[in-house]
Parts: sequence; C-alpha cells; structure tokens
Amino acid sequence: MSASAPLRTPLALVDCPTGLAGNMLLAALFDLGLPAAAVEQPLAALGLAGAFRLRLEQRRSGGLRGQHLEVELLEASPPHRLWRELRQQIAAAPLEPALQQRVLAVFGQLAEAEGAVHGHGAEQVHFHEVGAVDALVDVVGVCAGLLHFGVEQLVCTPPPAGHGAVRTAHGLLPLPAPAVLELAQRGAIPLASSEGFPAGELTTPTGLALMAALASRFGQAPPLRPRAVGIGLGSRTLDRPNLLRLVLAEGTAEGAAEGLAADGPAPLWEPLLQQQAQIDDATPEDLAFLQGQLRAAGALEVFSQAVQMKKGRPGTLITVLAVPEQADALRQVWWRHGTSLGVREQVLQRWALPRQQLQLNTPWGPVRLKRAQRPDGSWLSKPEVDDLIALAQSHGLPLAALRSRVLALLEAEQPGPGGAP
Repeated sequence: MSASAPLRTPLALVDCPTGLAGNMLLAALFDLGLPAAAVEQPLAALGLAGAFRLRLEQRRSGGLRGQHLEVELLEASPPHRLWRELRQQIAAAPLEPALQQRVLAVFGQLAEAEGAVHGHGAEQVHFHEVGAVDALVDVVGVCAGLLHFGVEQLVCTPPPAGHGAVRTAHGLLPLPAPAVLELAQRGAIPLASSEGFPAGELTTPTGLALMAALASRFGQAPPLRPRAVGIGLGSRTLDRPNLLRLVLAEGTAEGAAEGLAADGPAPLWEPLLQQQAQIDDATPEDLAFLQGQLRAAGALEVFSQAVQMKKGRPGTLITVLAVPEQADALRQVWWRHGTSLGVREQVLQRWALPRQQLQLNTPWGPVRLKRAQRPDGSWLSKPEVDDLIALAQSHGLPLAALRSRVLALLEAEQPGPGGAP
C-alpha cells in the first residue's frame, strides 16, 4: 500500500514478475508518495515544460490495485534526437549533479546497446522510441524518485523479457527486443523465463537500462524489513496481475551479517557455462577468427592456452565462458568456424561482484567505465581503453597521461563506501 508520509531508506527492491518498463517504475514511485514536482521540475529544467502531461490513475490488474501511468505527449511530433545531442542537452541543463549523472548513465547504456544492435557508434544513435519525451519523463522521473527516497542500494529481481514480435520505428522486431538482449549481455543481467506468458513485450529497453545503470545487483530479495510498497501497473492484460512492486526497506541483522544490506551489496551467485575444445589443425589466423566469432555470438569471455596434444603435437585450448542460455548459439559458431570434432561443456558456479557500466564526462570527452562494488562498500573502477585511445588520438595526448587524468577525475567523483552511484 502507499506510504502516507515522505520516507527515506537506503535499501529498495524492484520485484518485476511480469517485466520492466519505465512507466511502471515511475508509477510505483508515485504510489509511494513521490510528489509530482520532484519529476516536473527537473524536466522543466530540460526544456520539457508543456511538452507532456502525466495521467496517473488508480486501477486494478488481476484483482490487485496499483497506479497506472500514461505520459500524454502534447507535442504534435516530438523530434528524434541523436545521442550526442541528447547528451549535450542533459549535460547543459541545471540539474542536481547526482541526478544528472544518473540520467546520463541510463541514456548512455541505451545508446551503447542501440548502437551495437544497429552496427554503428553510440554517437550516431537516433533515439526514436527511447529518445521521445515519454522516455525522458520515465528516465528523469525514476532517477529523481529514487534520489527523493534516499535509495542507496537497489536490488532487482530477474525480469522476463517476453517473446513474439513488437512493432517499432525500425519495423517489426523479434522479442526480446534486440536492445534488451544487448543490455542483458553487456551487464551480465539474468532474464527470467517468459514461458507461459502470452506473446508480447514484457521488458522494454528503457526499463532494463534504468535497472542496468541503477541496480546494485540482480537476484532474489536479500533479507529485509519492508517499510512501504509501491505498485506500478502495466497496460497489457495478462493471465495474471501485470504489476511491478517497489519495496522500500531496511536490511535485517541477517542481511547485514551476509553483507547484503550493510556497507555494500553481496556478491551475486550465478551459473556460468564453460565450453572448451583443443585444436591442433588450424592456423593462428583461423583461431583468431573463431575466437572473434564466439565473442560476437555472446560469449562473456574467450581465451586460449598453449597445450601439448597427442603424438607430441602442439595445440591450442580455447575456452569460452557464457550464460547458459547462449549454449546453442555458441555451438553453432564452433561447428561453422572451428575444426574441432567436439566441444566439451559444463555449467560452473561463480560469485560475481555487482557491476555497472557508467559514463564519465571529462574535459576531453565521454569515457565509459566498468565499475564493481565490493561487499565492504568500496569500488573497483576501470576506464574503457578503447575510449581512452580514441580521446588520446583526437587530442594528441600520451595514453598514459590521459589515463592518469581520467583516473584522478574518477577518484574525485567516486562515491564513498556504501554510497549510491
């Protein structure tokens, strides 16, 4: 039920049994008591005053109550936006630094994913669906809402992505949406099964990008003591309640002991597929091509080792690590581009630190970051070397010098132990 008074809590859970969408997340925040001004003021600072109207309505889905949000566009034809233009608009707006950083991180995730699936750089991404006013409302609103409630640690359950097809500005696309799969692959985000759901989209790129940028980890709920629950309803009619629950909570003593609700989140347990083959009848060029194709097919990691094979012949052991759902697609690559007559497989278990892909705006240009948080609340961060190389070349700087300057900026902006990104 809705919170009757403003509430601040460091821990929140997003429970999304029927998927993720930006409007569902924002509706859940409104159900918790988020003031409309907390959303409208930063959007006005972005120049969107008068471009939309929020239609919030109490409804029921499958017999359960919740809030349904529709963003009504008041512009006859909202402009399409290139990511570089949208980024400049957000960076130039008079927003609170924490809010600005989060909004840029979410749209940065979207730009990278959309660019990858369409085969060009993030700078050239045309935001059609995700760049329209309604997505700006969702992204800015959710980021502002979580800051309003003081959420420092956000845990999200694995969402089902859907199946079938969806009509977009690019035509009819298969589900899960290509950008959703790309976001999940990049962030090692687990997706729940969509078996038993009617055909249709359950998780949108905007919804998953919000969680990819803001969630500390994906998994089942840690031990917690709920303080308030907000319900956001989806628009589709399903054979079950179509809802998302946002739980504001306190960590329990058990959770603190496990590191789940103390200074930082606990490592995430996840299954990991390992595929291996020993090859002694391929050229170095062929092996490099095979490994590149395995990476392109969704492998999380591909590496090789020199081995001694039968009859004293030197060979190469190629190892692939991937999410188990990618097994069949990777096998097809082995059979098509490899010379091995067999591939060994086993499912391993690993503990992984919660990680994020963020973007740091520097005086030389944007730099993507990989960041992980240890259970003690401290952070591990590493700039993407490809971005550093591109900026070093464009500005005529030594790579080592640019890396040092970027790391110094990162250190200055790094959150303290347990702090929100």
